[in-house]
Amino acid sequence: MLGLLKPVSNRAQTPPQPVPTTPVPPDVALVPGPATLLVTGVFTLGFRLRGGTLGRYSDFPELEGFKKSGKTSTTTTRIVQGRRFADLTITQRYVPYGEGEYVIKPFQLTVNGVVLRSSGSTVRVGPAAPANPTALTKPANPTAPLQAVGDLDKLFGKPKPVLYQEVPDHAFMAVVADRPSVFVGQGVRVGLYFYLLPTDQELLAFHDFDDQLPPLLHELHQPTAWQEPGPEASVTPDSVRYRGQRYLRFRLAENVYYPLTAQPLRFPPLALTMVKFKVLKKPEAGQDNRLAGYKTFLSPGVTVQVRPLPDASRRGVAAVGSYRAVEAISRTSFRVGESFTYSFGVEGQGNLSAVLAPPIAPWPGLEVYGPEVRENPTPGGGRKLFRYRLVARRPGLLPLDSLLQFIVFNPATGRYDTLRPGLRPMVRGVVAAAAPLPRPEADPFYGPALAQADTTMQSLDVYRDVRRYADWLLVGLVAVAGVGWWRAGRRQ
Repeated sequence: MLGLLKPVSNRAQTPPQPVPTTPVPPDVALVPGPATLLVTGVFTLGFRLRGGTLGRYSDFPELEGFKKSGKTSTTTTRIVQGRRFADLTITQRYVPYGEGEYVIKPFQLTVNGVVLRSSGSTVRVGPAAPANPTALTKPANPTAPLQAVGDLDKLFGKPKPVLYQEVPDHAFMAVVADRPSVFVGQGVRVGLYFYLLPTDQELLAFHDFDDQLPPLLHELHQPTAWQEPGPEASVTPDSVRYRGQRYLRFRLAENVYYPLTAQPLRFPPLALTMVKFKVLKKPEAGQDNRLAGYKTFLSPGVTVQVRPLPDASRRGVAAVGSYRAVEAISRTSFRVGESFTYSFGVEGQGNLSAVLAPPIAPWPGLEVYGPEVRENPTPGGGRKLFRYRLVARRPGLLPLDSLLQFIVFNPATGRYDTLRPGLRPMVRGVVAAAAPLPRPEADPFYGPALAQADTTMQSLDVYRDVRRYADWLLVGLVAVAGVGWWRAGRRQ
């Protein structure tokens, strides 16, 4: 297992170097993000820890114009003078809200007690690139098989190749969608996975994974869908069964996509280069019995069809998902003129970001304030509540089920549902008589002030006259200054 996760050098084995007596101190540094990106791209900020163990670090900053979209963690092993060190990179991803130029304000991060400071920068977010189906990632030779093998023998000579043999593996890479078609607004989980048999762990290892992963994530991005990142890439594989055999599955990427239009979601073929070892025919004790080479794995492209919502023009805006109504109220008894809070929302599976606050229909004698939004997301769904503050000015039954409703489309049944409140508070009491407005003369401060105020009419041109006098005064001062400067010149 460990051999699969360590990058392997593509050079011949060198004699061991003497181990230094002084330890290499850990080093931590910021990794800045790009200066320009597309509106469909991802902005990143991170830090790199070299030769140390990560303890505690502070949260990444909130950036104006961007939304946090998950973190990634990558580890690279390097050898310095015979000693092995691990470089850890933590990267925070940000998704831009729209096009424009955004200023990243100065911020600081604390990693293992070390304060990292950034002076800020400017990021320009440009328009999305036009869709080009011909630009999808394809193999150089479409008729060639989905795997290619290349040795490093040409670079470093052939160390007796007849002594090594090629052992076939059963590994493959695939883009997997949990359903072949969805409705507009319905979520589909798509993952990029690498599969291999447990017996193939000694034959394969990741190669230059830090540089290969970002282009793969970019290819998975869909400009016509709302994307929610799933779990981060994991170096610990899952055990799954495929065609009756037990495989180890590495999760390279996993996202949930909510289509915004009826255009299909197209995921192009993707390529990942691994280190593939040849095995010595006659193993020798104390020797490296493997010869490193390259092998490229290609995943076939995947298309998820998107169906429009039925009667979308007539139904209007509707939340898509398997939701149920939830509600809460702050009182058990209600009186005229007393405020109370009422919360109404949805809970279930779906895109909570697309669930908008339902308006409360006008009702005589009812005052409505709010709502406040409270959201508790979970993978693929969660709960979203809208909290209103209500004040009833008249007694009687308050029909909340007629004033408030959610229209949702359930993709499992293909039908629209209307979610309504189940509470109908009874307001008791009597209508309070409207109190007369206080007269200004009765006020203890403004009453005497109004009585002593000057009632003489003032001209509407008074401010214009003051400005004209000020202009003449400035002209006079300039003239006096000019005469003084002229007389001083004559004396010289």
